[in-house]
Amino acid sequence: MLIVHVEGFLEVARLGSVSRAAEVLYVTQPTLTARLHSLEREMGARLFVRARQGMRLTEAGRAFLPHAERAVRALREGRQAIRDVGSGSSGQLLLAAAPAVSTYVLPEVLERFVRIHPRVEIAVRTGHSEDVLQMVLREEAHVGLGRALRHADVELQALYEEELVLVVAPNHPFAGGRVVTIADVASQQLIMFDRTSSYYEVTMAAFLSAGVTLPGLMELDNIEAAKKMVEHGLGVALLPGTAVARELAAGTLEPVELTGVAPIRRSIVAMRRRDAGEPAGAVRSFLELLVERTVEGPRS
Repeated sequence: MLIVHVEGFLEVARLGSVSRAAEVLYVTQPTLTARLHSLEREMGARLFVRARQGMRLTEAGRAFLPHAERAVRALREGRQAIRDVGSGSSGQLLLAAAPAVSTYVLPEVLERFVRIHPRVEIAVRTGHSEDVLQMVLREEAHVGLGRALRHADVELQALYEEELVLVVAPNHPFAGGRVVTIADVASQQLIMFDRTSSYYEVTMAAFLSAGVTLPGLMELDNIEAAKKMVEHGLGVALLPGTAVARELAAGTLEPVELTGVAPIRRSIVAMRRRDAGEPAGAVRSFLELLVERTVEGPRS
């Protein structure tokens, strides 16, 4: 059974005439008649009888009519749903993001996205970059956001460089524009976050490569807690720049220039499956907004 057969049936039932229905559907009368006969063969019953006033539904035709109307309506709604998904006006957006990205970058981007696409359903899952990559591979996320991890089935779109910034409380001896060495930092209690993150590893490696030991270390499991400890003067911390942008702007934390050690950076990328094709609809719009945000920088 073809949709054109059902649409032809509905037009003939509405107008009571094959010739007038054929005009509305922009087909010839023989073509429409053939479609009606094909539909009747498929249904195993006559749907019309010819009367003086034109084509009249049989009892079988009257029984079939509401189902035909629902079927055509559902298909038309399906076509519209596909158009909406293609334009990004509806559908789903499934995201996976590393903790720092989901906390300090995504909210601003999604605020803009929701204003433009209020009907799109959004789901965000958080995990370390390795977890994010696996979610993309398993097609549990349209887009993954995290540090650059290579995989043959995933393509990466560079977004921005995330650098760890040495921050202290405003009344700390390092505040006021001082330049310090990694040995100076080692003389302080260092506040670290999330032992399982790559930032923990590279931070410890930086001190190890400089031949510096850390006599004082406070470990926390999240960045927000680490920031609060620094604000209360309990130590110094190397934290992602995006995570401390608001505090630096507000003056509750101060940046300190660290010399004698290479900057500790990570490339943050958008991950998508290679076989997903060109981004379209909600995914394309989200990526465009994400690029705009990373070019403009965070709002304070």
